[in-house]
Amino acid sequence: MDFLFYEVISKPLWLWLMFMTIVVTLMVFDLGVLHKDDHEIGVAESLKLSAFYIIIAIAFGGYIWWAWSKGTLVTTDGTNPVASYFQGYIIEKVLSIDNVFVISLIFGYFAIPRKYQYRALVWGIIGVIVLRGIMIAIGAELVSNYSWMTLIFAAFLAFTGIKMLVVKEGDTDVSKNPMVGLVARFMNVTKELHGQRFFVRQPHPVTKKMVFFATPLFVALVVINFADVIFAVDSVPAIFLITTDTFVVYTANIMAILGLRALYFALAALVHRFHYLKYALALVLVFIGLKGFYSYFFGKFDPYLSLAITIGIIASGIFYSLWKTRNDTELPSHSA
Repeated sequence: MDFLFYEVISKPLWLWLMFMTIVVTLMVFDLGVLHKDDHEIGVAESLKLSAFYIIIAIAFGGYIWWAWSKGTLVTTDGTNPVASYFQGYIIEKVLSIDNVFVISLIFGYFAIPRKYQYRALVWGIIGVIVLRGIMIAIGAELVSNYSWMTLIFAAFLAFTGIKMLVVKEGDTDVSKNPMVGLVARFMNVTKELHGQRFFVRQPHPVTKKMVFFATPLFVALVVINFADVIFAVDSVPAIFLITTDTFVVYTANIMAILGLRALYFALAALVHRFHYLKYALALVLVFIGLKGFYSYFFGKFDPYLSLAITIGIIASGIFYSLWKTRNDTELPSHSA
């Protein structure tokens, strides 16, 4: 069993296997037990399931604290893994709120019924696990070989935050998404859904031979994963400015994304109540960008102070949004 202690990206193999076992177990439990039969998920069920995933994420953070206190978990950059994990988790969670709006537009464009949406989202986690892993691996390689890349990340985040504060976002047109045309170009796609199936066999309209067709549910899944890559362009640099330890970066990202699928149905109905949270998130990105410059030239910023500032800004954005929209009872038009 010595191979379990071989180091993979600066951490023993057993640690990576343990985390992936947790992720796979949650996915199997989610699909095979909680949602064995497709059904529409209401806000109450969505919030309960989200609370379950948040508890799991907090518990994993508790394990990181325990392992760090025992000296069995040491970060590659000497940062506090507990504060870094929770700060990265919170930022990824809040960044995901914008992702919810885009996902609801995608489901609406492809006319995906609510009872099939959750299954598509859970299967999408598989793609996210792989794609985020690739992006994080690339980011880790760049930071480890070129320390000045943290300045690039810091400038990018500060610029992104300022842009979010001053530039009004345009409407998202799903039909112009390049993945829609790409899938249609290389695959046969049915015009109608076939239940929860991603692929079906049916006669080709020209040759009449039985061939595989992708369904709109599969196309929606591809577009959602492509959208996640776009959102990762913000979140991955953000957490690398908090810590460059790949294990902490990856686990915080994946734990937040696992919970997003559960929270989606509540957020899709209530996202209009969090309009001003975007500005709080923009301030957090600017703060992390500036902190990146400070850390590069003057040394590490206090991790718990950084976590407290992040929580304070985001909490203020949430409460202000809820207060400003307290009389808003109209559901948004994009609600899936």
